[in-house]
Amino acid sequence: MINQLHSFSLEYFSLVGKVAIVTGANKGLGQGYAVALAKAGADIFAVSRSGDWEETKTLIEETGQRVTFFQADLSDREAVKQVASQCVKTYGKIDILVNNAGTIRRSPIIEYKEQDWDDVIEINLNSLYLLSQEAAKVMVGQKSGKIINIASMLSFQGGKFVPPYTASKHAVAGLTKAFANELAEYNIQINAIAPGYVATDNTAPIRADEKRNAEILSRIPAGRWADPSDLMGAVVFLSSKASDYMNGHILAIDGGWLAR
Repeated sequence: MINQLHSFSLEYFSLVGKVAIVTGANKGLGQGYAVALAKAGADIFAVSRSGDWEETKTLIEETGQRVTFFQADLSDREAVKQVASQCVKTYGKIDILVNNAGTIRRSPIIEYKEQDWDDVIEINLNSLYLLSQEAAKVMVGQKSGKIINIASMLSFQGGKFVPPYTASKHAVAGLTKAFANELAEYNIQINAIAPGYVATDNTAPIRADEKRNAEILSRIPAGRWADPSDLMGAVVFLSSKASDYMNGHILAIDGGWLAR
C-alpha cells in the first residue's frame, strides 16, 4: 500500500501523447472540453456540423497541441461512422471520446411534432451510440480508452416541454452503464458528465425568460448559472489515469441543484 501511495503524482492527470475526439467542439461546452483536453496535453480531433472553427482553432493552437477539424452532420449515420476512422487515419489511434454534440427542441408535449422527436433522438442518442461503438472497436484493440458522455439534469428529472431531450438523456445514462459493463475488461472506462444549468446558446431562451431564470437561480445553492469553464476540470479527470477505477458513473456538476 505504501508503495502504491508513493506512485501517485499529478502526472496521473496528464494527457500528454493522447488523442481525443470531441463532438460539437466549435462552441459552448464542446469548445470548453476540447480546450481543457488540449491544455492537459491531448491532440484534438474536433467534430462539428458547422464549419465555424476559428475561435476553437486559436484557443487550441495556443496550447501548443495539434487540432484537426472534421465537419459532419451527426444526424447522418454514415457520417457518424466516418468520425472514428478519420481520427485513426489522422492520428493513428483514439484514446478519448467526448460525446458532446446534442440538440434540443421545446414545445408542450401535446403539440410536440414527430419530426422534432426524431431529430433530437437521432443526434442525442443514436449518434452517441454509433460513435461510441466505432470508437470502442479501436479502443478494444488498444486495450485502453476513455469515453465521456454528456448527460444532463434531465437524466435524473423529467423537465417540461422537452420530452425527447429528457428521454435521450435518461438513455445516455443507461448506455454509459451498459458500455462500462461490457468494456471494463479491456481497460476502457465509460463515464458521463451531467452538467447543471450552463450559460450556452441552448439555454439562452430560458435565461431570457425572467420568471424562469429566477426560478432556476433560486434552486441552485451556488446562486449562479455555470460557465463552460466550470466543466473543464471534470473532463480532464475522466480522460486521465486518475479516473482509471471509475466506471459507469454519472458525475453531476450542477452547483448543488440535485442536492436541493
